[in-house]
Amino acid sequence: MGTVLKYLAVPLLLPLIVGLIYGGDVLVFLCTGILTLVVGTALERLDPDPDLGAREGFLLVAGAWLGVALISAVPYLLAAHGLPGLLAASSPASTLANPVNALFESMSGFTTTGATLLGEISLDRHSHAILIWRQLTQWLGGMGIIVLAIAILPELSVGGAQLMDAEAPGVGLEKLTPRIAETARVLWIAYFGFTALEIALLYGLHLVGMAPNMGAYNAVAHGLTTLPTGGFSPEADSIAAFSAAVQWVVIPFMVVAGTNFALFYAVSRGKVRKLAGDAEFRAYAGIMGVLAAVLSGVLFVGGAPPLGDLGGVVQGDIENTLRQSVFQVVSIVTTTGYATSDFAEWSEAGKFLLLFAMFIGGSGGSTGGAVKIVRWVVIVKAIRRELFTTTHPEAVRPIRLAGEVVDEDAVRGVLGFTLFYFLLFGVGTVLISLDVSRVGYDINTLEAMSAIAATLGNVGPGFGSLGPFGSYLDFPNSSKLLMVFLMWIGRLEILPVLVLLTSGYWRS
Repeated sequence: MGTVLKYLAVPLLLPLIVGLIYGGDVLVFLCTGILTLVVGTALERLDPDPDLGAREGFLLVAGAWLGVALISAVPYLLAAHGLPGLLAASSPASTLANPVNALFESMSGFTTTGATLLGEISLDRHSHAILIWRQLTQWLGGMGIIVLAIAILPELSVGGAQLMDAEAPGVGLEKLTPRIAETARVLWIAYFGFTALEIALLYGLHLVGMAPNMGAYNAVAHGLTTLPTGGFSPEADSIAAFSAAVQWVVIPFMVVAGTNFALFYAVSRGKVRKLAGDAEFRAYAGIMGVLAAVLSGVLFVGGAPPLGDLGGVVQGDIENTLRQSVFQVVSIVTTTGYATSDFAEWSEAGKFLLLFAMFIGGSGGSTGGAVKIVRWVVIVKAIRRELFTTTHPEAVRPIRLAGEVVDEDAVRGVLGFTLFYFLLFGVGTVLISLDVSRVGYDINTLEAMSAIAATLGNVGPGFGSLGPFGSYLDFPNSSKLLMVFLMWIGRLEILPVLVLLTSGYWRS
């Protein structure tokens, strides 16, 4: 934990530099960096040579995400309360002056959820430094979750995560070997390379006049939140604030972000055919294609108000309808959470289709959240096997992925994870509905369901006032803390957190 927090001081230099360039909140990030170094070093010295086993791994995984979320909330609080001193520019009236709000925004960042408490007015009150830190938390969380999914969770055999390709390990709990170090380097290069490429393309559109408001700052800000499937934007209208060309450029990068990064490692080793031959990737592409086609039909015949009401959807316009449909389906399936129009105002058919998409998720080993494609593939195969063995009870029919037999423990892990996921979704929806009715906040059942699906699945926006152009600000603090917990537990595949709540974990 100490090592993780200590190195968190390094990325704090970026918003500090931005503060110097644009003016504002320099002292905020200087103080936060010093605090992070002190706390991290102190924790690290408690045990200079830790022996990490499986039990310690669970605690490290859960504790690291909670620790970095707490630390990353500090700049929001310092800036919101008007820290006196060098270039303190943020308004004391900031939404994030409330510690619960600051933690919500911070957890949403590091878990790459993208649910936000900041509306148009709130965004305008914050300095460029604070907003770039908000973007950067998602970029850091995205790479962290790739390492977690490809390396640590398979080591702990959590929730079927051991379905990851054994030929593409990441940074595991054991000491680094040259091969693992090389894998980590390839993953970082791929992640950084895709981010840099998107930034360059977005800024290039600005230079050629195809995206007038996509300057250098916006290009960097959106590049930092696409690859982690985060969805934070310094613009209140998200990607709808930009031209159609920008929207088309962002789509393939969201697709890349939702792809298993272990496949990029395999491609880097010359196994190019593995990408096209991967069952999960084919299912991932196929599901998004089918959903986009269905949604296109819904919007084309009148599934959304005309242009002017939403600033994006044009009924009867083939290019516009196709772009809106593809963009929104990819954004929700990959759990990015960007928006090109206010889908909260679409027809019931369109909204229920997007609610369904919130449970799909990206590929295993990607930055996407929710249940994830690899689990749905296993579940479908398990259902087909059950139907077959019902009429052929003597048959032995193992489940296979990429030609390899899936261990039955992994199958049970997938089924157990999915059961926990939907149980949390149901319980969370009931608790949210009861809590908001207690304080008189009026939301309907679909909006309550979308709030839980969006936070547990790390999707971000929901429906109604929680839509892509809205915020979660009006929820009571108790509901916000519940959603903070759901973002945390959902990002970490549920079991690494739940296992800490059992008495057996704490007994030797």
